[in-house]
Amino acid sequence: MNTPVKDTSRLLGFWMCTALVVGNVIGSGVFLLPAALSPYGLANSTSAWLFTASGAVILACVFAGLSRGLPGAAGPYAYTRMAFGDLPAFLIIWGYWIGVWAGNAAIATGSVSYLAELFPVISERPGVAPLVTVTAVWLLTAVNVLGARTAGRVQVVTTVMKLLPLFVIAGIGLFVLFQGDSRIAAAAQASPPLTLGAFTAAATLTLWPLLGFESASVATERVRDPARMIPRATIIGAAMAAVIYIIASSTVQILIPADELAKSNAPFADVARMFFGEAAGHWLALFAAISGFGALNGWILLQGELPFQLARDGVFPRYFARESRRHTPARALVVSSALVTALMLLNYDKSMVQVFNFVILIASFSTLVLYLTCAAAALKLLHDGRLQIARGRTAALAVCGLLGGGYALWAIIGAGISTDAEQCKGALLCWATWSKNPVYLGSAMIALGVPVYFAMRWHARNAATSAR
Repeated sequence: MNTPVKDTSRLLGFWMCTALVVGNVIGSGVFLLPAALSPYGLANSTSAWLFTASGAVILACVFAGLSRGLPGAAGPYAYTRMAFGDLPAFLIIWGYWIGVWAGNAAIATGSVSYLAELFPVISERPGVAPLVTVTAVWLLTAVNVLGARTAGRVQVVTTVMKLLPLFVIAGIGLFVLFQGDSRIAAAAQASPPLTLGAFTAAATLTLWPLLGFESASVATERVRDPARMIPRATIIGAAMAAVIYIIASSTVQILIPADELAKSNAPFADVARMFFGEAAGHWLALFAAISGFGALNGWILLQGELPFQLARDGVFPRYFARESRRHTPARALVVSSALVTALMLLNYDKSMVQVFNFVILIASFSTLVLYLTCAAAALKLLHDGRLQIARGRTAALAVCGLLGGGYALWAIIGAGISTDAEQCKGALLCWATWSKNPVYLGSAMIALGVPVYFAMRWHARNAATSAR
């Protein structure tokens, strides 16, 4: 059993825990998403948002139920281990860890690209962009090494700052709605009809911005009173992010014609300029960068926490199990950030934008596998009577487990669907080829953990034999 951190003054409280969830969910991707959704129209996009948000909140309820029913368990790894054993638990958290630090490379790169709007030298001079990106990664790594509460304070501040532009755009949307603006009817009339194909394609795009609501349960050991804090923070954080996303994204699609929106590199900034002038676009770029760095801060916390937990359970090198004087997994944080740095330096050039986007899809796949496994674990542990929850909540968790597992399975299949017109030969969507399919490559990434697992088991047996 994991030993809890003794100094509770260093742990995350409710608001820091909620900020971790909201901050990890809301990153930089949402600021470009309306442009990607524009070909599918307002009807399909809004329906996709509602469907994806419902799936996310249901899965958040699954994690909340597991954290409430297993208050001493250290997140998804422990849930899966209790339900299905050591190897499945290792594989899902192995894939998730790789997805987290690889995704961090993409988040860091996207965040710095927003800064380039304010400081053109970043994109104009060779070598400046990777230097700024790597510096940001290591500054936020240092913040996390200093302690969970230090990282939590940064997360609260950046979460508030990243919400400001989204609240402004959402406020504009509500104002336009109550004013009965003619652009609402025009957008609805110009929207393509609601179809299964367009809805599915839009739903796969809306999934990535909502990933991350499991963050509080992954960081269980860094949370004060986790049995009470984590369920509340998980559900409230997921619901808050979903509502903001739906209103803000729909506002952009209503106010900017679809043909113009499809060509926009900064759709939220375009709406801000429409109402507040040119300077507003620059301010929004700044807040978008802050949003990305805030998400990066929270995900860096998790990229250190995962190998730390695995090492504590003996399935990762013991090197990662050592804590610093501030009770942080400093070694795991540093090694994970070194991997992020290596990935960025090996691949940092303008032509790698698509590569980073594909890395995000693979990261999404590994996260969905974790969601599906945890939903199945909730059902298995309920069946075995191993969850410490009130009888009235048992049926609710069972329903959430079934619905959440079904949604995760649907989303895994959706991750392998391509919307690229050239690849689909003119069709709206098709099953992606193996070399460009996150389902195949993500599965291979998870499978790479099998030899690692058995190598660690072999090493542990040899160490035990030598100690006798």
